[in-house]
Amino acid sequence: MEGGMKRDLCVDDECMTEMGYQKSYGCSHYRRRCKIIAPCCNEIFDCRHCHNDAKNSIEVEPLDRHDIPRHQLERVICSLCNTEQDVQQMCINCGICMGNYYCSICKFFDDDVSKNQYHCEKCGICRTGGKEYFFHCDKCGCCYSNLLKDSHICIERAMHHDCPICFEYLFDTPRDTTVLPCGHTIHLNCVKEMERHFQYSCPVCSKSYCDMTRIWERLDQEIASTPMPQMYKDKMVWILCNDCGETSEVNYHILAHKCTNCNSYNTRQTRGGHRPCSSRISEMVR
Repeated sequence: MEGGMKRDLCVDDECMTEMGYQKSYGCSHYRRRCKIIAPCCNEIFDCRHCHNDAKNSIEVEPLDRHDIPRHQLERVICSLCNTEQDVQQMCINCGICMGNYYCSICKFFDDDVSKNQYHCEKCGICRTGGKEYFFHCDKCGCCYSNLLKDSHICIERAMHHDCPICFEYLFDTPRDTTVLPCGHTIHLNCVKEMERHFQYSCPVCSKSYCDMTRIWERLDQEIASTPMPQMYKDKMVWILCNDCGETSEVNYHILAHKCTNCNSYNTRQTRGGHRPCSSRISEMVR
């Protein structure tokens, strides 16, 4: 009903307003004093993430799973007086501010302004961290820290895809993300989880994302102390380096293969040689 459906109040407006600022409303995602009515299914949720979590759970039939069209949100319900109304910052009934940060474009409310929220017109959504500390890269199609302005590697629509670890859509994720040196983006917590499992290469392109010098030195020592049997001593294989992209022919070893261009052990064997090194050299001399 236009203008809202008013519920009976058990306290006067002044006491209710005071209670609204003292009591913690909202959900695990946002602090706010309103609930949303999803335009897609006409159900009530605390926020769009609560909707998406519920409607994409394993209990829901695959054909019924969906995300909320956030910009199509039209109706909210005040958490204090339970009045249904059009999307706006101040409740038309009790006058409470439903979110200290409010974006009329994203239809977004959040009471925790310490996040320094701002709306990026080019992204088309609200970001956190303070507008003065970020820039929008037109090629990548997303906002990055000013610290990366002159050094980040541009990848077209870099964040318009799922996290390669947890498969959550990165572009509008509420969780912290990080940009790897190769330019690919991933959740910060997912990177930490990879490191707990001793994985130090990008899950998208396989490039090392941290300084591996000490690891390569240890591998040098391991290989030097692990001689191959005589039958494999002169066997050669071709490798592709995941770090520099160069291919090279090296002596086969059961532990690892070192790139002759950048000295990285982050390599993969592309084809094995069945001829010993001596025959390969003889062929090159001819």
